[in-house]
Amino acid sequence: MNSLKIKILGLTIGITILTVLLGTWHNLRTQSAMIERIAAHDSRLLSDTIRSSIRTSMSIGRNEDVASILKGISDEVTISSVRIIDQNGKILRSADHNEIGKLVDATDLMTYRRQPDQFSFMPHENNRFTSTLPIFNQEDCHRCHGPQQEVLGILSVHLSLDGIEYLQSKGREATIISSATIIVIMIFSISFFILYYVDAPIRQMVAAMTRLENGEFDKAATNITSSREMSTLSDKFNSMVNRLQSLIDSTVSYELETAVHREKLSHQSKIEDMNVTLEDRLREIEYLNITLEERIEEVEEANFKIADLASDLEDRNTNLANAVHRLSSLYKMGLAVNSTMDLHQLFNLLLHKAISSLNGSIGYILLLDKNRNSLRIGDVVGLNNPDFDRDMTIELTRGGVSNWVIENREPILIRKIEDSRDFSRMSHLGFARETVICAPLFVQDEVFGTLTIANRPDGATFKDEDMEMLSTIAAQASVAIKNARLYEEQQTTYLNTVHALVTAIEASDPYTRGHSERVTRYSLALARQLQLPEPSLKDLEQAAILHDIGKIGIDDSLLHKVDELSLNDIDRLRQHPMIGMRILEPIQFMTRVREIIGQHHERFDGQGYPLGLPGDKLLFESRILAVADSYDAMTSDRPYRKALPQEVAIKELEQHRGTQFDPRVVAAFTELINSGSLPG
Repeated sequence: MNSLKIKILGLTIGITILTVLLGTWHNLRTQSAMIERIAAHDSRLLSDTIRSSIRTSMSIGRNEDVASILKGISDEVTISSVRIIDQNGKILRSADHNEIGKLVDATDLMTYRRQPDQFSFMPHENNRFTSTLPIFNQEDCHRCHGPQQEVLGILSVHLSLDGIEYLQSKGREATIISSATIIVIMIFSISFFILYYVDAPIRQMVAAMTRLENGEFDKAATNITSSREMSTLSDKFNSMVNRLQSLIDSTVSYELETAVHREKLSHQSKIEDMNVTLEDRLREIEYLNITLEERIEEVEEANFKIADLASDLEDRNTNLANAVHRLSSLYKMGLAVNSTMDLHQLFNLLLHKAISSLNGSIGYILLLDKNRNSLRIGDVVGLNNPDFDRDMTIELTRGGVSNWVIENREPILIRKIEDSRDFSRMSHLGFARETVICAPLFVQDEVFGTLTIANRPDGATFKDEDMEMLSTIAAQASVAIKNARLYEEQQTTYLNTVHALVTAIEASDPYTRGHSERVTRYSLALARQLQLPEPSLKDLEQAAILHDIGKIGIDDSLLHKVDELSLNDIDRLRQHPMIGMRILEPIQFMTRVREIIGQHHERFDGQGYPLGLPGDKLLFESRILAVADSYDAMTSDRPYRKALPQEVAIKELEQHRGTQFDPRVVAAFTELINSGSLPG
């Protein structure tokens, strides 16, 4: 065990085996981590896609499509189950109808409660993963769900990666086999190198030295060609032998002539020569050791280069993952901004998405008023100031970030506000700016506003890629805002046209003049008393204004008839709700308004017209409109009678509650009148 060869061989083989085993262990760990990361990423994308599909279906009133969506997703091989549950674990929707109403496993609730406000992911054994994503109650959901319900449901997805388990095992087997092969090849190579290039020459040199010691000068010559160093050592040794032989021969001859003294001197010279030879041999061995150390250093340097390449590859993978995340965020942003045409909702949605994508704290949109040379606030998100005035105007002055962006028509990145003397630290919105990015909003190459994201929760600064991201978001936002404005202008044009028709109808009859305006005021006051959401108020307002538009298709002589109406006359008059629906049919955004108009003469007991629908089939807005319309009709003059007193009209409403009118609506209307809150 004291052999230098065995020590070098053992140490080298040990280091090689340890290095390869550590690399193999790290590779296997990396494979498992990558599979889990891929599963989490795919699960997040899948959950976001499912939630977006469900929201889209629910926003257009197609709630029945949710089951079809869940069924289609559950048919995928990697999806073991997909459900919508409530916060207590009860299954609300599922691809399997038999599961509805049951409770899910505890793993679903544990996964959700880890991060209840956002996407949550939890891995399990045997390549099983559970993810949850809350479905929040947004404004477009309030017409079917009360605004007090914050979370409509929790999307639970069970992901199974059994399909890649075979590939994972094959990869693990290939890694182990390749590592074992590398170990065997390196052991064989190192052993061969040491035995052939080190041990064999040394053995040959030792044998030659032994023959030299025995005086066999003619057999002491060596012929080593395995390496340049060993060849040089062999040549030196042979030269030394020849020289030694020559010296010995001359010394022996001289000693024969000089007797004992020369013999002594020869003996002393021989000893000195052997010492010199020994020193030379030791120096040669030392040189060989230095050469071996240099080779070992070269191997270590190669290992460091391999480690640097692995680190560079990991950095590239990280950059690629960041790029995929940004592209995914932009794709989701595109889907979100195209899902609404309401400007306020669009502004709010844009700011939330931008803050989420850029990890900002405060976001706001400012709109340019060229006539006043000022800015007005489109929307603000993240500003916790109860005294903030959203109707304020901001003058375009030096020191404002938005002013600079509008003047230069390009985005700006301010990493640290204290390092920039051109801009003030305090914003006109009342908060201290630390790091800011701002991009212009364009319509037909004209700047009409700015999109700004300020500060970060972790105190970090924005970077160049964040400004590029915001510029791309601003470009998408500009197109979406332009479309929303065009949509609003189109709506306004349609409404003004139809409202003009209603005004023309009422102008021809002094008895009904102002009827639509009064019914609109009564309906809105009653709807607010019943706490209807804002979208329903808007639909009800338009329906109240246009509820009698169908009378444009009724003969004026019949509308102004004083004599008793015949059955045929009554039947013709009862057609005006259907005529009104046909008039509004080409206006796509008034689908719900059209239904309210078509139902405002239906009765709660199902005896009304034109379709005879019962109360549970009627829109709540149409039941409100029916009460307001009947009240104004009773308290207004008609060709065939005078207006009824308010007390008589209220008594009529009370007598017909539960038959003609919704009892809840009548009770609210009576309370409104008794409190004196009914508008005149």
